Amino acid sequence: MTHDADWSESPARHDRAGSRPKSMDRRTVLGGTAAVASAALLPTLATGTAAAAPGRSFPANRLVLLGTAGGPPPEPGRAGISSALTVDGRVYLVDAGRAAVTQYLAAGLRYRDLTSVFVTHLHADHVTDLHNFFLLPGFGVNDSGDDITSAVDVHGPGPACGLPPVYGGGTAPTVAPADPTPGLAGLLARQVEAFAYSTNVFLRDSGITDVRDLMRVHEIDAPDVGADPLGPTAPDMEPFTVADDGTVTVTAVLVPHGPVFPSYAYRFDTPYGSVVFSGDTSASDNLVRLARGADILVHEVIDLDFYADSGLEDALLDHLRVSHTDVTEVGQLAERAGVGTLVLSHLVPADPAKVGKGSWARRARAGFGGRVVVGEDLLSLPLRIAR
Repeated sequence: MTHDADWSESPARHDRAGSRPKSMDRRTVLGGTAAVASAALLPTLATGTAAAAPGRSFPANRLVLLGTAGGPPPEPGRAGISSALTVDGRVYLVDAGRAAVTQYLAAGLRYRDLTSVFVTHLHADHVTDLHNFFLLPGFGVNDSGDDITSAVDVHGPGPACGLPPVYGGGTAPTVAPADPTPGLAGLLARQVEAFAYSTNVFLRDSGITDVRDLMRVHEIDAPDVGADPLGPTAPDMEPFTVADDGTVTVTAVLVPHGPVFPSYAYRFDTPYGSVVFSGDTSASDNLVRLARGADILVHEVIDLDFYADSGLEDALLDHLRVSHTDVTEVGQLAERAGVGTLVLSHLVPADPAKVGKGSWARRARAGFGGRVVVGEDLLSLPLRIAR
């Protein structure tokens, strides 16, 4: 279910974006108002390729890993978490971490083909480049003649409506105490306002499209299954439909990501294959239900052994344990779901020098009879891989 942000002010503003959006028609958004490089494989997989660099062919009907790093701190060798699906010339973006706008171009994707964005949750490493997709490509054409000119549907969590207690008790500073847990609409609205001076000047001297006309925000209302920001954050539930444009159907479930709520996993069913994105989650039965029989499961992983004796503070170690899926568990989850290919992404630690591809792949294979692909930035895969 979704409901939509109210980008109110000038009634005439909504006519400025020009052509009809190529994104999911508002009438097809269900449950709300009408507006709402090589990989380690088992067996060897020859279909994965580095995505097209600028000037190369558009990666048609593919899964493209734009960035595969987990965690806010930048690390060498990997961009922030973000993925894209290309289906019949449309691009569906999942999360928009650090450098996603740049990686999007590096993958050979066109801004003008961006149809929809799906945000799993509102941790900074998943949304730090989200507003940039509208602020930068929305300014005007680049040297390749590409830009965003039509509204893009942006789906994601609503407000959490409650902060978790401080780990170990006590108090902690609170940013924006009047509204400390904004949802997707609040996040983007505040970012639009923060860049008001730049936008207002360009509106006057360059005739750019109002950035507010480039995004249609849909905050997802999950079915009432007893979920709560203070727990349980992801009770047992069946997948529910988020959007359907007649070609791609997107379903979702709540997944447990420690104190972060709501946190979603998404499934994309297309004519060319089905792909599931776990988002950030600990081992989840909901995720297994969502991924049942999918062609590809893109799942986050963490190497908890790497951090066991790392000297991290207890609060952070506890957050890692309850918020993520250890690499030794993920293969069993994929086997239970009956997926064909397991793709590891949102790797923690993110630095390839800390944990190598062979180590990730070997442990992820435990209990899984399908293929394992260790994600790398700009890796591209077909949406359906022969089993």
